[in-house]
Amino acid sequence: MKNTEHELFQPFQLGPLVLKNHIVMAPLTRSRASEGDVPTEMNAEYYAQRASAGLIISEATNISQQGKGYAFTPGIYTQEQIAGWKLVTDAVHKKGGLIFCQLWHVGRISHPSLQPNNELPVSASAVKPNQQAFTETGMQDCVTPRALELIEIPEIIEQYIHASKCAKEAGFDGVEIHAANGYLLQQFLGEKTNLRNDKYGGSIENRVRLTVEVTEAVCQIWESHRVGIRLSPVTPANDMDEDDPMDTYLYLAQKLNPLKLAYVHFVEGATGGARDIKPGFDFHKLHRAFDAVYMANNGYNLKLATDTLKHGDAELICFGRPFISNPDLVERLKRKIPLTPLDPKTLYTRGPEGYTDYPTVT
Repeated sequence: MKNTEHELFQPFQLGPLVLKNHIVMAPLTRSRASEGDVPTEMNAEYYAQRASAGLIISEATNISQQGKGYAFTPGIYTQEQIAGWKLVTDAVHKKGGLIFCQLWHVGRISHPSLQPNNELPVSASAVKPNQQAFTETGMQDCVTPRALELIEIPEIIEQYIHASKCAKEAGFDGVEIHAANGYLLQQFLGEKTNLRNDKYGGSIENRVRLTVEVTEAVCQIWESHRVGIRLSPVTPANDMDEDDPMDTYLYLAQKLNPLKLAYVHFVEGATGGARDIKPGFDFHKLHRAFDAVYMANNGYNLKLATDTLKHGDAELICFGRPFISNPDLVERLKRKIPLTPLDPKTLYTRGPEGYTDYPTVT
């Protein structure tokens, strides 16, 4: 047994970085980028307000226009986007915070109106998701994606490399590879979304190949102890529901461990939903299988976070939605002050309402 809840608020060494506490602000899509998918001063204010977290993981950030699946989400592949994110990282650092950029390619969870030249979204295979995409004209049904040709795979990896370089130029402290929530990398990992018969499909070894190659490539740009990866093995998010993914993720651990990543960020259960887990799946076993710091996410409150740290079931705890309506979440948890409830109507609107105007305690 470890210490009591006091540990949650103690510093934590993450590779070369000293986090102020064990609390991480989860990546949270808010759809408030400006034209050209560029962050603004308003975004900088939002993140700076939450810099008391031990680590901030940015909202999911498109590595290319092809990787985009939600309107008004930021990118990290143009000079204008780099400049916009520099406003954010400078503001967070000025408040003594640390921030990683989450690298995002949505794959099939998109719509032609969001793609270059109204092209079809891409995926591991041409399997249509029972899902909708958030476009500039509202929600629209996702279409059947185009399966990536084998010759295109290096281009996907190059998108991650370019975005990683841009994130470094923008002043981030590290990056997180988004391989969760039914997006492109998980589409390759999953048996139901990956029907390929080449070296990226079929066996577990082949289905994990792209995720491993992307991670290796990112670690050529960033020192590996500044690289994390997000995984959600049992989530049904974005029509992603695997029957028995345990062996896939245990094998992924074997392949990623030699890279010595900073952390592995697990969504425990359904993304943003229930923590229920199918019989036979064991996050404790995955914790032991991965050599990296284990970051736990999904439905955490003070008690669950405290108990999880006390039992050694995680090293870092991610809080998502509570950070939206409580910019001073760390202080509120520490002083056991009631949390401000979230206004769901302003989650994805365009202005400061429900974004930078939530109150803090005095």
